[in-house]
Parts: sequence; C-alpha cells; structure tokens
Amino acid sequence: METAYLQTPIGTAELKGDANGLASITVLDNNKPNGTIPVTLQDAAKQFQEYFDGDRKVFDLKLNPTGTDFQKKVWNALLEIPFGKTISYLELSKQLGDVKAIRAVASANGKNPLWIVVPCHRVIGTNGDLTGYAGGLHRKKWLLEHESPAKQTTLF
Repeated sequence: METAYLQTPIGTAELKGDANGLASITVLDNNKPNGTIPVTLQDAAKQFQEYFDGDRKVFDLKLNPTGTDFQKKVWNALLEIPFGKTISYLELSKQLGDVKAIRAVASANGKNPLWIVVPCHRVIGTNGDLTGYAGGLHRKKWLLEHESPAKQTTLF
C-alpha cells in the first residue's frame, strides 16, 4: 500500500492505494509535506486536484475500499448521487430497498473510506440539516458549497 499527501482547501488529503486501486482517502487536521506521489496514485492525485480546482465533477478511478458487502452496497449507491445534489439518509435507505435500514445505511455512510470520491458528504438529514461527517461538519459544509450550482458572487 502506497501513500500520497496533497494540500487541499480543507486540509491535507492522505491517499492510500496500490495497483488494485484507491483504498482510502482521508483529510488530516495536521499538515504533511506533499513529497513524491507514487506512480500508482498519480492519476488519483491529479483528479483530486482537478476537483478542488473546480475542473472535475466526476471521478474516474479504480476503487478498492475495504468493507462488508452491505457497506460496499451503500458506497456504490453514494456514487450515483450527482455533483451538486444532495440526498437524505431516508431517501438513500429507500433507494437501497429498506427504509428500516436507515441507521445501518447511516453507519455505512460514516465508515466510507474514500471521502469525496465516494461522496458521503452529499447525504444530509431529512430536514435538510448537515448531519454527521467523519471529517467534521465544517468540511462537509465546504464541500457542499464547493459543489453548489449557485455560487455566491460579490457585487462590488
């Protein structure tokens, strides 16, 4: 497993993966030097930078997260949430075929090891509230604003 660090507007991103695909992305609170990006992670690093630059809305990467079959089912459903859109935990549970599984769906969402690429930040509370994000609500808010189709502009 190889590791790369990238500076982003929300902290230092730690990418881990190998020839089998990208295994995890987390955003750290402490800064790490960028260093040399391993060949197996160069495409992921490039796409990640394009996302933060506003030039990428969809990732095209080989993914290899570790999780249960149920978690992977939830993470695959997250990949269907379009850039700039949100969905509630209840809606996601319905899409997965079991409204009663809302807590299990929320738990799987919270265990997503591929932040941003598998967009768990696009899942919100039924009432529209920002709820739970392993990286902190301040990061979830930033990501949703970054993806918002209605960008705030200044008049002066």
